Amino acid sequence: MPARLKPAAEADVAAALARLGAGGAERADLRLLTKHFLALLETRAPGRSVEVRVPPYAAVQVVEGVRHTRGTPPAVVETDAATWIALATGRLGWAEAVDAGRVRASGERTDLTPYLPLP
Repeated sequence: MPARLKPAAEADVAAALARLGAGGAERADLRLLTKHFLALLETRAPGRSVEVRVPPYAAVQVVEGVRHTRGTPPAVVETDAATWIALATGRLGWAEAVDAGRVRASGERTDLTPYLPLP
């Protein structure tokens, strides 16, 4: 079983967000923020019925419901790191991201609106 993600230190998150806002974010910043916000999502929406993927950085299973154990999950959300960070911080709304094709969501319980933005 893969190790659970852990939230990053507040100072590291603030610094990475500042670089991102200034247009100077590096791959390491995207990785840190992606994993940090996915860890917060795991805490806010515990469960294993929806797999949230942000390639190439991480994937988590969240939201209560039927547990997924093998093969392709029946409920999948996939997006890129910049979109995930924008959703997590509230700079982008869920419906707007889905409508623009920045988020691909299929299956039951894939609307993450109740859990976003993250603290």
